[in-house]
Order: sequence, then structure tokens, then C-alpha cells
Amino acid sequence: MINSVRGALSGIDISFRSVTAVGANDLLDIIIVAVVIYFILIWIKETRAWSLLKGFLVLLGVSLLAYFLNLTTVNWIIANTFNVGLIALVVIFQPELRKALERLGRGSFFETLTQSSGGQLSEAALDEIIDAAMEMSKSRTGALILIEQRIPLGDLEDTGVSVDAKVSRQLLMNIFSYGAPLHDGAVIIRGDRISAASCILPLASENVGSKLGTRHRAAIGATEVSDAFALIVSEETGNVSIAHGAKIHRKLNEKSIKRMILPATQQGEPGQEGGKVNLQAIRNRIRNRLKSDERE
Repeated sequence: MINSVRGALSGIDISFRSVTAVGANDLLDIIIVAVVIYFILIWIKETRAWSLLKGFLVLLGVSLLAYFLNLTTVNWIIANTFNVGLIALVVIFQPELRKALERLGRGSFFETLTQSSGGQLSEAALDEIIDAAMEMSKSRTGALILIEQRIPLGDLEDTGVSVDAKVSRQLLMNIFSYGAPLHDGAVIIRGDRISAASCILPLASENVGSKLGTRHRAAIGATEVSDAFALIVSEETGNVSIAHGAKIHRKLNEKSIKRMILPATQQGEPGQEGGKVNLQAIRNRIRNRLKSDERE
């Protein structure tokens, strides 16, 4: 790929003699390509592939920089890496490509592209979620709630049933009540709205011990592939747990849950600098507050 980029750059003629007349067909060609690229980017942004795409663009930028600076060793490494780049991309994005073709066949592809993001989770909505978890804990009603953060959960959302309703304690309790049509699976929350219910989550890739059931393993698995918070209510013990970053914190009370989730979902809270989330600061704050709760 480096050789092709080098050949393309060396073949560029920026003189006015290379400028030809632009006709209607050329404008139509440019518009079609731009629209296709735009829709592809919007679709990818709704899936976990967005993070992978950003990593690929960073690698492409490094390769161009290495070419202009004539970094021989870096150029050799990147050139050999890009030799299998297209095959690797197809393998990496295989689930997303398959789902995109399925949506295109169903005619729902462009409908999905026009859906807007739900924004950030408000403190009032978080209080509703915590109240529902505490009520279900008392009745030992099993529940699994996934709170979306920066990485979109569109691919997990597609495995469930679309809800698109405002977050409320009553609705969450109804969804997870035993015998309800959508009680089996996870609820995904985007912003202040319940996006989908009865969603199927990937199980944890590592051994997490025999004491944890399928619901807890699914929560850990979902947080392995995203930055979401997974709130779990055990139907056996009634304990409330939080999974985040492939780690699980068990036997939490209402205060601990709010202290863990709220800093990561609110703009301007400690742990954010210049509009960007400082994950290390959030982890340190969560760890310190959990220790203080244990002392209490």
C-alpha cells in the first residue's frame, strides 16, 4: 500500500495544465461517492467498528508521515502490515458487514442512519434506574441493564427488541418482571431513553469463576467490548452489582452505584478535561469511594 501511495503522490501534477473542465457527469460522480462515504461513516459510528476505524485512520496517518519523513524502517514495517490489510479488515468487520447487508436487504439501512444519538444520561434518569434496581433487589427479580457511554452499542441493540421509551422505574420493573415477554435478556439505555430490551450479550472471554451466573458473565462480556456500565440484579441473592471495564463490583448499595456511574455520564464532572473523559481519574475516584463505603 505504501508503494501505491508513493506512486499516487509522485504522479500528481499540480500545474494548471492538468486542470480539465468539470462537467455535469463529474459533479454527479462526486456527489454519489460523497453520499455513499457519508452514509457508511454514519452507519459505522453506530457500532463498535467506529473505534477500530479510528485506529486504522491513525495508522494510515503514521504511514503518510513516515513516507514524507523518509523513515525507512517504519515504512518497511507498515508496508508489510498493509499487504494483508484488506483481508484483515474484512475479517475484523465481518459481523458489521453482514448486519449492514441484512439491513440493506430489509430496507431498514437508511432508517437506521437517520436515528439520532440519545445524548448523555441525566442524573434524574440515573435515579430512576437505581430506584428500579433497589426495588427489584428486594423482590429478587433478576435484571441486567446496560448503560451506553462513548462506544455505541448498536450491534448489541440489534439482537433485542426496540423500545425507545423514556427511562422510568415502573417501566424497567415491568420489563424484568417474571413472565414478561422481554424479561429474558438485557436492557440497553442510551441517554435518557430505553433503546432496546431482551438483548443478547456476549459472555466473558475469560474464566470469571464458578460463583457468577450467566447474567453476570454476560455483563462482564459486554464491558469487555465497550465502555458501558452494566448493572446486574441477582435473582438468587438480590445483590446489586456493577460491571465496567471487564471488572465487576458486587454487593453495592444505592450510594455506591450512583458514585460509580454519575461521574462518567455527566459533563463537567471531575474526571473530565476539556470535554474529554479522563478514564484513569474516574477509575481512581470510583475506587476511593468504594473504599470509603466499605469503611462505613
